Amino acid sequence: MPNAPRTAPARHPAVVELRQYTLLPGRRDELIELFEREFVESQEATGMTVLGRFRDLDDPDRFVWLRGFPDMETRREALSAFYGGPVWAAHGPRANATMADSDDVLLLRPLPAATTAPDVAASPDPFVAVALWHFPPGDGDGPALIHDRLAPILRETGPAPLAVLVTETAANTFPRLPVRTGENVVAVITSYPDELAHRRHLAATADHPRVRDEIRPAVERAQSEAPLVLRLTPTDRSCSA
Repeated sequence: MPNAPRTAPARHPAVVELRQYTLLPGRRDELIELFEREFVESQEATGMTVLGRFRDLDDPDRFVWLRGFPDMETRREALSAFYGGPVWAAHGPRANATMADSDDVLLLRPLPAATTAPDVAASPDPFVAVALWHFPPGDGDGPALIHDRLAPILRETGPAPLAVLVTETAANTFPRLPVRTGENVVAVITSYPDELAHRRHLAATADHPRVRDEIRPAVERAQSEAPLVLRLTPTDRSCSA
């Protein structure tokens, strides 16, 4: 089945996958070289958007990337076209040979759904932080704390997030590729000129009176586990996208 274009790539996607791959030791650069040569334009030809590719600064064997779709049906069509097409048939086995685990995938959507999604395809700065908060399934109050109360303060104390995303609860329309289920996650993606700028932003936010006295205690009561921050650096092509 040819990878013929079906729709234009979704620069402001309504559905986003955050994919974290654990690779075999020493294979990350090999996968990145293959990915950026063979898998960017070929995926976008099907109607999805490859939003960013990153090295994890805390794990030399982790590759993190995002891709977006206009909606869940387009996701099904685009993934069917790509993974059933000639590019994946030719190069997929080599990509899979670099991986120990490729199933850590969060299916997300922008918040709020009624507004234009942030431009997560914008070229990032050299340092990117992805903050992940976990709340009990079905709880809408926890995500609202992040989006409605914390995010505005993040914009006051440092660079505005590239995206604020929450778990997409729709059924996986492409079960050949599993996603994490039973999740209720908020992801805040922000880029910085360097790691020091990130640390300063965290400190300024933590010192904000509303965060210190109200928001942080409320989030700690609501969350189901401690938050996680992915510290990432974009790959060469991701920087120049």
